[in-house]
Amino acid sequence: MRILLLTQWFDPEPTFKGLLFAREFAARGHDVEVLTGFPNYPGGDVYPGYRIRPWVREQIDGVSILRVALYPSHDKSAFGRVLNYTSFAISAALIGTALIRKPDVVYVYNPPATIGFPAVALGLLRRVPFVFDICDLWPDTVAVSGMLSSPGALTLLGKWCNFVYRRARHIVVVSPGFKQQLVRRGVPPDKIDVIYNWCDDAAIEPGGADPELASRLGLSGYFNVMFAGTMGTAQALDSVLEAAALCRQTLPNVQFVFVGGGVDRNRLEKKAGDLGLTNVRFLPRQPMSAMGAVLGLADVLLVHLKDHPLFGITIPSKTQAYMASGKPVLIAVRGDAAQLVTQSGGGLVCEPENPRSMAETVARFAAMSPEQRRSMGEAGKRFYDEQLSLNAGVTKFEALFAKICGVTIPASRHSCQSSEWVS
Repeated sequence: MRILLLTQWFDPEPTFKGLLFAREFAARGHDVEVLTGFPNYPGGDVYPGYRIRPWVREQIDGVSILRVALYPSHDKSAFGRVLNYTSFAISAALIGTALIRKPDVVYVYNPPATIGFPAVALGLLRRVPFVFDICDLWPDTVAVSGMLSSPGALTLLGKWCNFVYRRARHIVVVSPGFKQQLVRRGVPPDKIDVIYNWCDDAAIEPGGADPELASRLGLSGYFNVMFAGTMGTAQALDSVLEAAALCRQTLPNVQFVFVGGGVDRNRLEKKAGDLGLTNVRFLPRQPMSAMGAVLGLADVLLVHLKDHPLFGITIPSKTQAYMASGKPVLIAVRGDAAQLVTQSGGGLVCEPENPRSMAETVARFAAMSPEQRRSMGEAGKRFYDEQLSLNAGVTKFEALFAKICGVTIPASRHSCQSSEWVS
């Protein structure tokens, strides 16, 4: 099959379904092209080696990529974000539609919801079906994040999303709760599949803790509860600092470690200093290639989101990365994410935005033997490999694309090895 991946975010930006996704399809014998923007996420600055032009073609690991112009921005400014999203949508619809080779099927990664504009344009102008992969539910997410608060604007955005859902040949969502929400909005249930996200399996491969790295990062000799990823308003990490304050006296060996960046990081770091939290450590954002080693230094990996109904149907992407690392997970999220971790046997659940609940759950982890924690982490890793891995996810997408294109994929395919498909 000839597959076009339409996504605003792509390598070298950190992205969930980028180069790994494209390479896996190419390795299975498919012809893959990517339509994307110039890399500027998450800082909003164009990456070294790139400059904004109307378009440019490049190859990464044998994958053909067409990049089109956008306005680079990613900060707290709603105006800047809107310009970023709409500029790419317009460029992809006008320039991308004209320059891409006609595919058999288009895979569309959402967010942002503005990606629906070039998806619809491609469908109409090039007469190709598209699969809309909803990894972030709009307008719900932008309302919760505070990026957009006008009721009228949110209503219009919701109508736009519903229009794109109708135009899509099929919809993929990352959690059962997302599917239930779309069905309530009138999308036929047989038009929606649940395919969980995965992580970079190779980068997160479990390994032994590196004593030298632990010493260099200030993690030696502590029971480390680690949060790794974006620090924004949706993560509501003030509660984690308050939990650290509760643990300071009762669990003196426990250290809370924050790894990464985000719009809220500086404020959180200042608050930790103002509160005198000597059991809290902030580390800079790490390259993906180093994350496996960094996660390997944690005793427990923490997922936390704001206590909001939307996040009850959200599975944060770090959940999969944590499970793949083979470490126990402390999940402070309600609903689908908590159910996934509980089902796997790979962690414990506490209430989000409840410092006391979190502190008590940290104490439960600390009271376990190393063997108990190791067994818990191994259970999560097994579940990830069987149900959530890159291979498992791409196999499901491949079957869906083949059904849409009217081709047959050999039933024996279980890996990324190339194999012929027949019509």
